[in-house]
Amino acid sequence: MSNLEIGILSFPALLVLIFLRVPIGLAMFTTGFAGLWLVNGNAIMAMARLKSEAYTTFSSYSLSIVPMFLLMGYFATLGGMSQALFKAAESFLGHRKGGVAMAAIGACAGFGAICGSSLATAATMSRVALPELKSYGYKGGFSTATLAAGGTLGILIPPSVVLVIYAILTEQNIAKLFLAAFIPGILAAVGYMIAVSIYVRVNPGSAGVREAVPMGERFRALLNVWPVLLVFVAVVGGIYGGIFTPTEGAAVGALGTGIIALFNGGLTGKTLIDAFSDTARSTAMIFFIVLGAAFYNGFLALTQVPQELSRMVVEAGLSPMLVLVVILALYLVFGCFMDSLSMILLTIPIFFPVISALDFGMSPEHVAIWFGILVLIVVEVGLITPPVGMNLFVINAMDPETPMFETYKAVIYYVVSDLVRVAILVAFPAITLFLIP
Repeated sequence: MSNLEIGILSFPALLVLIFLRVPIGLAMFTTGFAGLWLVNGNAIMAMARLKSEAYTTFSSYSLSIVPMFLLMGYFATLGGMSQALFKAAESFLGHRKGGVAMAAIGACAGFGAICGSSLATAATMSRVALPELKSYGYKGGFSTATLAAGGTLGILIPPSVVLVIYAILTEQNIAKLFLAAFIPGILAAVGYMIAVSIYVRVNPGSAGVREAVPMGERFRALLNVWPVLLVFVAVVGGIYGGIFTPTEGAAVGALGTGIIALFNGGLTGKTLIDAFSDTARSTAMIFFIVLGAAFYNGFLALTQVPQELSRMVVEAGLSPMLVLVVILALYLVFGCFMDSLSMILLTIPIFFPVISALDFGMSPEHVAIWFGILVLIVVEVGLITPPVGMNLFVINAMDPETPMFETYKAVIYYVVSDLVRVAILVAFPAITLFLIP
């Protein structure tokens, strides 16, 4: 059996392990280790690769940005920023039809700007917004679907942990990727609000209406979100302005949110230890997946699978747009079974060389940035795509009284919104690249 055949057969083997509920990081590591053993004919090279791959992977300075952004999200929660964001959005939108749901979307977008994690955004905002949605007569499935969709904004609106991993894998500028994600992130929030407006008109009894808040109270609520704006401007503005690197910006953001949480009374000795502990666990989980992906992708590179795939696609003479659409469709399928980070780590080393070999009429850097944002969006869609979108399960755990099928029915409106947005960004790359110098 040739090395190429071994590499191709590794895909069904990996999928079998995933379907058997083996953790994705362990599945990729096991498949990569076994593949290296078969390719080299003995375990010695595979064992040697384990030592060198672990050091090479985790000696990357850029990876230190991950725990900093995660810690910033935990501190933001302790500082009451999620509540402040929701109250401010609710005071301006709550009196409209579907307004409380729109406020939840807006608050998720704001919290995503200082969190960087979709699951964390969904879990945090559900604790804040779910009781409010129910108290104003919003149906259970509509409420849970709204928060599941809003949570996906955590990985699209900068800063984004998944976007950082993509930048490392493809050797792209993190700051430029953050900048490129800004307009698609705003479009996502606006699209979800339009989906809310359509849903409440198609299903008139799905949402209640609350009384309008006096203008003075609105502005007082708006003033309470100044810590969020301060952290966002300091981190994102500092990165774009060249004052500090993305890694330094993440550290500044973690420090800033920690100080705010301390002054707001949310940060105590116990909660500080809990935040460090939760950050360590989340970081360890992410890093193990990164190591497993590095091992598996190193094996694939040795078998020449990515190179052969790129060559076959180029020689087939297929339209670059057709190839792109097929790849994005595959991501939608993968999203039904895998989380966003696993999809990025597993597929980018395979698909990115294919996209890089095609002519889209743009510079290689612009193609890489455009493709990264598109991938991030379709990965985001996977988080809310039935039957196993990760965000759907997170929200359902917060509201076990609502049948999952009710959430599935309502979330389709948000999935359609996402697909329309993907089509627009595919057709008009300039929307994504508008802010890139």
